[in-house]
Amino acid sequence: MIFHDMHILEIWKRHNSVWIDGSFGLHWNGMKAPPRDYSIPGSEVNRIFATIGAVGNLVFAFNTGMIPEIQATVRPPVIENMLKALFFQFTVGVVPLHAVTSIGYWAYGSSASSYLLNNVHGPVWLKGVAHMSAFIQSIITLHIFASPTYEFLDTAYGIKGSALAPRNIAFRLVVRGGYLVLTTFLSALLSFLGDFMSLTGAISTFPLTFVLPNHMYLIARKNKLSSLQKS
Repeated sequence: MIFHDMHILEIWKRHNSVWIDGSFGLHWNGMKAPPRDYSIPGSEVNRIFATIGAVGNLVFAFNTGMIPEIQATVRPPVIENMLKALFFQFTVGVVPLHAVTSIGYWAYGSSASSYLLNNVHGPVWLKGVAHMSAFIQSIITLHIFASPTYEFLDTAYGIKGSALAPRNIAFRLVVRGGYLVLTTFLSALLSFLGDFMSLTGAISTFPLTFVLPNHMYLIARKNKLSSLQKS
């Protein structure tokens, strides 16, 4: 899949950098916060489920690897570029992710909110910049991850030609706008967004990690595999 407006990814990356920088600064200010508790709260059962939920959150977070992977398909050779993009994502790309997570836990302990900026104690202007960057980042990210849905809707309803054609503008304004309103409304209902991310990651782990890759491999190489290999 090729994005027609690749510059949106550049905008996303800039705001992502601002958000990360602001988070670093605000977490560093966490040294002035009250004493932290680094233990996992709750009973033994709650701790087990909290650990499983944390693994689910990691799966959810690492789904962002699809962004450089999709970007890499813009020019050939596609497979080599995708592998390079994924290698970069899971080496260099994980550094800011784990840095913000580790510093946030160090600064605020186990009471850290799933939205870390809820815990900050820094200057108001810096918190405002971080919140605004997070908001803009979420809007741009939503469009990126909704692109397959947009493409499906455009294909299903025969939307072709110039993006500036009156019919295409009206369709995308109504359908895409309605889709964004619906998803935003549903997400606003989920006050437990962190737990929902854990649930989504946990549900998607098995099929995406163990079922789908094997199925795709069997479909692609079904004529070259023996019965023993297929089993």
